[in-house]
Amino acid sequence: MNAAPQSASTTATRQEYYGRIKGQNLAPLWERYHGLLTPEPVVKAVPYIWHYDEVRASLLEAAGLITAKEAERRVLMLENPAFDGQCKATETLFSGLQLIMPGEVAPAHRHTPNALRLILEGSGGYTSVNGEKTYMEYGDYVTTPTWSWHDHGHEGTGPVIWQDILDMPLVHALGPIFHEGYPKDQFPAGAPAGDSLRRYGNNLRPVGYENQNVNSPIFHYPYARTRDTMEALAKDSDVDPYFGLKMEFIDPTTGATSLSTISTFMQRLPKGFQTERYQSTEGAIFTCVEGKGRVTIGDGDRKRTFDFRPKDIFVAPCWDAYRIEADEDTYFFVGSDRTVQQKLGLFRERRGNA
Repeated sequence: MNAAPQSASTTATRQEYYGRIKGQNLAPLWERYHGLLTPEPVVKAVPYIWHYDEVRASLLEAAGLITAKEAERRVLMLENPAFDGQCKATETLFSGLQLIMPGEVAPAHRHTPNALRLILEGSGGYTSVNGEKTYMEYGDYVTTPTWSWHDHGHEGTGPVIWQDILDMPLVHALGPIFHEGYPKDQFPAGAPAGDSLRRYGNNLRPVGYENQNVNSPIFHYPYARTRDTMEALAKDSDVDPYFGLKMEFIDPTTGATSLSTISTFMQRLPKGFQTERYQSTEGAIFTCVEGKGRVTIGDGDRKRTFDFRPKDIFVAPCWDAYRIEADEDTYFFVGSDRTVQQKLGLFRERRGNA
């Protein structure tokens, strides 16, 4: 039943009341109720794509403007057009492209947001996590979990570029942002390079091991190893109509996600394959590691279609349905906030047009 029309005197009385209680830092929920609790998500982030070739030129230009040490992290942020000046790619995730040149060191620090990087160009770059150094190659997925000391360096030639994804907007919304710089550029050497992958990444773990962290003890997931696994699985697996072949990066000691707040996946679509319409509440960032094709994201006024090639990055916001078509065998790295939503019982998905 519709509410009865308000009289002019009733409206004036209510407005006077609202103005008066505002001085007490009070406000009437009934005036905002339907904007807060909506039938479906109302999301600010919009579908968008960053073409690597265009961004790369601007990023290389930055090398002549500021050093990695001076910047602390020489990063061009990938800001969603809906969040101008807010350092967000989606509602909950930050992303950017970071550049380090030969001989440079990005000084050691630590922070509460979880972070990951996906290597997009170059060789000879490394990340050190709590003193364990790992060298990074194209397509490798590397994490720096919450409050881990980490620095980056480059011992090769030519630029090294990677994509950063952090849960920084989420942590800002919750409040507990902490950051600390290390007194020296590099954290002292710890375990030998590759130790964590050897120790925990081969279906073995040390006797007596107890996980003291919410994140995986492995912080380097090499692309060559991931790709070999995906190619072998593709020969013996049915193609999922919504995902092709999609695998999640995990903590092998617990089976949980590799990072506690960011879900990460590798997704393979065979040449000529077109996914069915898929819709979920996760805000997802897709990076094309191999292949090319096109993606259509959203409906109505939000609908956008983008052509993508290797290293291009696009955003599929929360509750925007999408379809992907692959012109070649295509690999995506995907980062999203799914794990947080699942832990809180908030995640929903809709497959097809149901």
